[in-house]
Amino acid sequence: MTQPATFQRARGRRPQLLDLFCCQGGAAKGYEDAGFDVTGVDKDPQPRYPYRFIQADAIAFVLEHGAAFDFIHASPPCQHDSACQRIQANDHPDLIAPTRAALETTGRPWVMENVRGAVPKLRAPVMLCGQMFRLANYRHRYFEAGGGFHLTQPGHPPHLVPQAKMGRPVPPGHYGQFVGNFSGVPLAREVLGVPWMNRDGIRECIPPAYAGHIGRAALTLLAATGLEAAA
Repeated sequence: MTQPATFQRARGRRPQLLDLFCCQGGAAKGYEDAGFDVTGVDKDPQPRYPYRFIQADAIAFVLEHGAAFDFIHASPPCQHDSACQRIQANDHPDLIAPTRAALETTGRPWVMENVRGAVPKLRAPVMLCGQMFRLANYRHRYFEAGGGFHLTQPGHPPHLVPQAKMGRPVPPGHYGQFVGNFSGVPLAREVLGVPWMNRDGIRECIPPAYAGHIGRAALTLLAATGLEAAA
């Protein structure tokens, strides 16, 4: 549900997570599973988002309201650094540096996610892969931590299962890539754990297992340091 521009954070017993550039909520599901109450923000309507949703500019919102949350996740659009978008000569804004600058004003712990092409612009990113969470998929995503939050790089199991070619049906014994105009939405929903998403959401989403891993680390930090934000 889209909320009005005036914002007041509902305070409950669970710590509060702000999900910036939330799209259809793959990360949100993982954080909710870990133990957070989640509020998503995106400039576009997101009728499939499964938690509280506010339609707003993500950077402007975090500058005004970010300090009211216990932990912040940001996934600025990856298209600027996506290989397929560069091939198509599509022009997209690069929001990594502006997002980081806004996050750093909040005084809250945070993580910012993006794709392999953005790694040179991310500071000491940790890479997560589906193999680390026993998903039948690879999908590497990179996470920069800040605001006193740190992530440890997990071990990376080898890629032993072949991938289907991009955009092709997934043969038996293969993993799907689930990017672009991919084939097999029902399979992708099952593999990634996002049964409510359509193709547009799936091809850009963070698997909830990744965010659940990060969320548990964030809760450990909050419990150890007493960094919970004031209501």
